[in-house]
Amino acid sequence: MKFLDIKTDYAFKKVFGSENSKDILLSFLNSMLDLDIVDLTIEDPYNVPKLQGMKDTAVDVKATLNDTTKVIIEMQILNHDGFESRILYNTAKNYANQLDVGDKYHLLNPVIALTIVNFTMFDFEKYKSTFKLLEKDNFTRYKDDIELVFIELPKMNKELNECANIEERWIYFIKNARKLDLVPKDIDENLLKAFHIASTANMSKDEIELQEKREEFLFIQKNSIEKAKRDGEKQGLEEGMRVGLEKGMEKGLEQGMEKGLEQGMEKGLEKGMEKGLEKGLEKGLEKGREEEKFKNACIMVEEFGLTPEDISQKLDLSLKELLQYLQ
Repeated sequence: MKFLDIKTDYAFKKVFGSENSKDILLSFLNSMLDLDIVDLTIEDPYNVPKLQGMKDTAVDVKATLNDTTKVIIEMQILNHDGFESRILYNTAKNYANQLDVGDKYHLLNPVIALTIVNFTMFDFEKYKSTFKLLEKDNFTRYKDDIELVFIELPKMNKELNECANIEERWIYFIKNARKLDLVPKDIDENLLKAFHIASTANMSKDEIELQEKREEFLFIQKNSIEKAKRDGEKQGLEEGMRVGLEKGMEKGLEQGMEKGLEQGMEKGLEKGMEKGLEKGLEKGLEKGREEEKFKNACIMVEEFGLTPEDISQKLDLSLKELLQYLQ
């Protein structure tokens, strides 16, 4: 036995939005919304010819409860930019569209948007979240006319025998019906009915083709999004490496020049000191030799009676300096 993938919107609408799905939808909504709904009317029920003419348009399930509350149920398999804003917009539009020109505002009925998604939306562990209009400091409710409820399928990973209540069993059905070969035993009668509706054995060839085409379309969309994401990550990585290389070379050159200048000054100082010492020694020795010549010249003048002129010529000394030295 083969079952539809309930995570696709067409299959979801067939199971929960068909004319004979009233009891199924009642059970599903009572569990998901924590309400005590006794009756509802399914609006715009599942219709194969109508869906065939809709092409790529997303579909949802709409119902009016016995207390006149409007409920919009949507199954979304793919995330996209602006998804959260679209949910809010559609909810507000369904709320506003209840009135015709000249109608009184008190005729507006509450609207609940129940959205089941096959991806993670929020950064917390629980799979069900409910949003209402509240005062931001003391959480006083403004009015319960708008309510957003989200079910994140990836966060609920229990097996059927681990499910603690009907809510979890409905989520298990939506996530896993396609993987099953047989209807599970000992399940709620409405779940059993849902499995029978989802069975391809009870469908015409045209309906199976419609469902398979929709599933294929969503599969292609998902792969296209994932490919675009991978391509974007690859391009981002390449661009990051290019920019990083440029910045690294620039920084490396700057640091290299700084380090080179520092090392050059250090080496230059070292070499300068070495050269200076060498020159200093050389000059010192030369000066010492010069001093020694003048001393010897003085002895020759004083002890041997030689004239300064003769001594200066013989020892290659400056006569002027020799005369100053003799004084």
